[in-house]
Amino acid sequence: MRPNGANTFWVGVSLASLALAWQSSRAAEVRVTDFGAKPESRRNAVAAVQKALEACRKLEHPVLVFPPGRYDFWPQGCVEKDYFESNTTANNPKRLGIFLENIHGLTVDCGGSTLVFHDRMQPFTLDHCTGIGIRNGAIDWDIPLTAEATVEAVTGDYLDLRIDDRQFPYVMEGGKLVFVGEGWKSRWWDAMEFDGKTLRVVPGTGDNGCLGQGWRQYRAEELEKGRIRLHHRFDRRPAVGSVLVLRHSERDHAGLFVTDSKDITIENVSLHHCAGLGFLAQYSENVTLRRYQVVPSPRRKVLSGHDDGVQISNCRGLILVEECRFHGLMDDPINVHGTSVRILARLAPDRLLCKFMHDQSTGMTWGRPGDRIAFLDHNTMRTVGQGICSKYEAKDRDTFEVCLTEPVPAEIQPSDALENLTWSPSVTIRGCHFASNRARGVLISTPGRVVIENNRFESSGSAILIAGDANNWFESGAVTEVAIRRNVFEAPCLTSMYQFCEGIISIDPEIPKLDPAYPFHRNIRIEDNEFHPFDFPVLYAKSVDGLTFSNNRLIRSHDFAPFHGRHATLTLEACRGIVIAGNQFEGDVLGRNIVLKETAEKEVRIGPGQAWLH
Repeated sequence: MRPNGANTFWVGVSLASLALAWQSSRAAEVRVTDFGAKPESRRNAVAAVQKALEACRKLEHPVLVFPPGRYDFWPQGCVEKDYFESNTTANNPKRLGIFLENIHGLTVDCGGSTLVFHDRMQPFTLDHCTGIGIRNGAIDWDIPLTAEATVEAVTGDYLDLRIDDRQFPYVMEGGKLVFVGEGWKSRWWDAMEFDGKTLRVVPGTGDNGCLGQGWRQYRAEELEKGRIRLHHRFDRRPAVGSVLVLRHSERDHAGLFVTDSKDITIENVSLHHCAGLGFLAQYSENVTLRRYQVVPSPRRKVLSGHDDGVQISNCRGLILVEECRFHGLMDDPINVHGTSVRILARLAPDRLLCKFMHDQSTGMTWGRPGDRIAFLDHNTMRTVGQGICSKYEAKDRDTFEVCLTEPVPAEIQPSDALENLTWSPSVTIRGCHFASNRARGVLISTPGRVVIENNRFESSGSAILIAGDANNWFESGAVTEVAIRRNVFEAPCLTSMYQFCEGIISIDPEIPKLDPAYPFHRNIRIEDNEFHPFDFPVLYAKSVDGLTFSNNRLIRSHDFAPFHGRHATLTLEACRGIVIAGNQFEGDVLGRNIVLKETAEKEVRIGPGQAWLH
C-alpha cells in the first residue's frame, strides 16, 4: 500500500502543480486587443501596445499576446529616443514602434500575426532588458524603403521597367525616377539584378553595378502608370525578365534593436523588411536566433531586408543562430564584430584620448570600468599589450577618454588603436540557409570560440569572411578558435565580386604592413565540408597561425564561367602551421594547387595522396 500511496500522492501533487502552472500562465497572459489594438483595421496599434506593456510590468513572467491578424504601427504616438546604433546612420531621434525598457522575463507571442510598419520606424527596441523572448510573427512594411522593378524591354538606347506603383509609389521629377512614401521621398542610388527565374543575384554584377558606369545620367519617361522607360546607353544591360532592386533611402533604424540587455531569444520570426539592419545587438550578452528568417514577403519577388540580416556588435556570452534563412538582403546575412577605435593622443601615462572612426559606428559607450583592452599597432595589427579600463568618459559623440589601471605600453602611439576584448562573444551558426543576397554570407571577427556547421551557402560573394581591421571599417576581432565543418558551399558562391571576396572562404584582415612573424588570426579548422567550385579560389588565407583544411570534398561545377583573378585553389599568405590532408576531388576541379606568399614551405604539411601543386 505504501508505494501505491506514494505514487498517488506524487501524481496528485504533479496534477495540482500543472493546474496551478496553467492558471498562473493564463493569469500572466496580456492580450493587446484588450487595450484597444484591432487587427485588420489599419488603426495605429502603438498606444495599445504601450498600455499592454505597462500591464505586463505588474506581472511575473508575463506573455504579451497578439491574437492572429494584421496590426499596423504608425510613428504618431510612438516613443522617440536618441540611440547611437552600430553600423547605422545616426539620424536621431529614433522612432520606436514597440519599446521595451527595463523589462524582465517577458515573452512577446505574436500568434502568427504580421506587424506592418509605416514610414521610418524601429519595430522592436530592447533596452536594459533580460530574459526576453519574441516569437511567432512577421514584420513587414506597407511601403518598403527599397523598390523592385521587372525588366520588360532592353535596347541599346533604353530600358523599360515595370513597377508595382501601389507597393512602390513613385513620382517623376526633372526626368528622374523618385520613390515616395509615408513621410519620405528619395532618389534611387544603386541597383542589383536578380535572375527572374532562379531569384539569385546575376553572376558578375555585384558591386560593379548591373547598369555599368555613368547610369545616373539616364532620363526617365513614364509610358503609362507603373511602366517606366529609362533613356540611356547603359554600359551594361540587364536581361529581360530580371528583377532589379532599386536601392534608396538611409539605413537609420534597425528592425529589432537590442542594447545593454541579456538572455534574448528571437524564435519563429520572419523579417520581410526594415529601414536598416535586420537584427542588431550591441553591448548585450547571450542572444539566440532560432528559425528567424529574413526573406521576401509573398508580395515581393526578391527584396527582403534593407541591409544586414543580423549584426552583432560588441557583445559577449554566446550568440546562437540556428535553423535560420536569409534571401534577398542588400548586405551580409550575418556580421559579428567588435569596434576598434583610434588613439588621438596620450594625455597621461595611463590616459588616452580616442575616437570612433566610422561615421555609422559612433556615440556608443565603448568601454566600462573593468573591461579588458588590447593595444594594437595599426600598421602590423599586432597586439602590443593589454590593460584594464578604470574609467571611461565621453567628450562628444565621436571622442572619449579611457583611463587604464596601469600605464599604456610605450610603443603605442597616436594613430594606433584599441580593441575591447571583454565585449567579444562566442558564436555558433548551424543549420542555416544562406541563399542569394547582395554581398557575402557570414562575416566573423571575434576572439571568442566560433562554430559554423551544417549550413548551406549560396552567397553571391564569399560564403565566409574572417576579417578584422583598425584602419578602414574599424571592425575588430582577431579570431582564436574557429571550426567550419559539415557545410555545403553551392555553385553560386563567389559568382560576383564584393570587398574581400578572395575565395569561397576568405580570411582577409586589413593589415597595411604584413609581418609573418606576428599572425593576426589563430586556430582555424575547415573540415568535412562540401564545395562546388566553378572557379579556382576555394580558400584564401592571410596572416593565420594554425590553419587546417582537411577531409573536404571539392566537386567541380560547370554552372558558371570562371572569372576570378586568383588562379589557385588555396592561397596562403603570411601563414604558418598549415595542415592539408584527406581532401577529395571530383571532376576537373580547377587548379588543385597551392600558392604560397610570404609563407615558408616548411610551414605547410600536406597529407598523403593529396597531389597538391605549389
